[in-house]
Amino acid sequence: MGKYATKTSIRKVLISAVMLVTALSLSLSISISTYLDVKKQKQLIINKLEMIAEIIAFNAQVTLIFDDRKTEEKRLKSFDKVDLVKNIHIYAIDDVTNRPVFFTSYNASKTPPVPLKVNQIEELRTPKISEDYIELILPVEYEGNIEGYVYLRGGLEHLAEYINRKILVDIALTLFVLVLVMFVARGIQKRIASPIETLSVLLQDVSKNHNYATRAEKSDIEEINILANNLNIMLTRTQNQLERHQADKQEIKQLNQSLEEKVNQRTIALREANQELLNTLERMHQYQNQIVENEKMASLGQMVAGVAHEVNTPIGLGVTGSTLLRDKLSDIEVAFQQKTLTSKQLERFIKEGIENLDLIYRNLNRAADLISSFKKVAVSQDIEINSDVNITKLLSAVMGAMRTELEMKSPQIDIDCPQELTIRSKSGLLQQVFEQLFSNSLLHGFMSNENNEIAIKVNREESQLTIVYSDNGVGVPNAIKKRIFDPFVTTRRGEGGSGLGMHLVYNLVTQALGGSITLQEDYKSGTQFVISLPLKGGSQ
Repeated sequence: MGKYATKTSIRKVLISAVMLVTALSLSLSISISTYLDVKKQKQLIINKLEMIAEIIAFNAQVTLIFDDRKTEEKRLKSFDKVDLVKNIHIYAIDDVTNRPVFFTSYNASKTPPVPLKVNQIEELRTPKISEDYIELILPVEYEGNIEGYVYLRGGLEHLAEYINRKILVDIALTLFVLVLVMFVARGIQKRIASPIETLSVLLQDVSKNHNYATRAEKSDIEEINILANNLNIMLTRTQNQLERHQADKQEIKQLNQSLEEKVNQRTIALREANQELLNTLERMHQYQNQIVENEKMASLGQMVAGVAHEVNTPIGLGVTGSTLLRDKLSDIEVAFQQKTLTSKQLERFIKEGIENLDLIYRNLNRAADLISSFKKVAVSQDIEINSDVNITKLLSAVMGAMRTELEMKSPQIDIDCPQELTIRSKSGLLQQVFEQLFSNSLLHGFMSNENNEIAIKVNREESQLTIVYSDNGVGVPNAIKKRIFDPFVTTRRGEGGSGLGMHLVYNLVTQALGGSITLQEDYKSGTQFVISLPLKGGSQ
């Protein structure tokens, strides 16, 4: 604690902060003042040079008109007394070329001549300030005509001397102010730091010796008094808390003496409650097994009823057709034995016999198709070997195989799938899934042959393939949404729907392909299924 207080002395922090703020403020103030002063001095020099140039231009009117170089040279030598002027050129306008040419010049003592500025007249119309000089050009006008130009070059050495003197004065003033501020800051920090150090020593004593009965004294600084009062309040509360803690420890000690007896009583009660809970769980397991068996029997009954209903209809029609054919054949036999058989009667028998045989044939085929569908649902599909399957090519093959069925309802098929997407899966099973989805839309979804749409979106996400199949048909009735994947659930009973299509799709996706399929119940524009398949080695 003592080392920490020494390393973070408030004296250093306060003096450093005050000195830094003062130095920054003085530097900023002096910099701005110097900049503005230098700018003003430069403008004064420019004004003075412009005034001198105007005087030279006025005096040069006559000498340029009369080509009196000697008079002008004598006049220019009078600028020896002006330290500001370093070089003067006077240019005349050539009568032939109408261009400025050299007329005469002046160079101050120990000042080298400068090159002619006839090509910089327009540029130097505005005073040009370099590091050491200021240059400008003014026209010599007489009665509105330009007779020539005056080039004037002035030195900035006096400005540099002025700036250096000002900087020295500013530095001296800054050092004086910083010294003064340091003494003031020391006095302030001494007044503030002493009470804080007293509080620090107090806190060290409390921390080391746990002397919570001590209190901080008041000082002549209001903020320190507030801190001391809050510290005294904290110490008082801590002392009270410790006293209460001691009382609580005594109370806890007394309570612990009777705790063991209460624990034993609660243990016995808990053991009895656990036994009762085990008995309840055993009864619940019995009820659960009974419920599962009841559900199995109900599901089996529903399946048997569905099979009986689906198979019984074509078989019944076949029996009816064969019975009619048998009755007609008996009539023919009687007429033949009695020799009353006519050609018209025989012709009618042949015609009705063909119709009855067609009826028997169609219904026997219908029964065979149903038996085949039942076998597809029941037989395991795991015998097919995984291979590389390009989804886009697979969908094209499915649409090619179902071209006839698709042309009947003419749906617009939109496939959103990367051309190069290839997965490792069972091609035949995937083809069956897509064929059944297409058939489901054509048979149950689309009621007309116009404005039919099917959309398939395939997306690969890390180790999973997601297929979203949608159509804009009439949708799935609410009554069968929860049972859409159950066997023998259909909206076209007796119209070509066996109710096994989506059940077959569900078995293929979940069992043979190891994925999942769901019906989007909140989809309002038709029907939408979402299929998720795990990707195995070799998928891209």
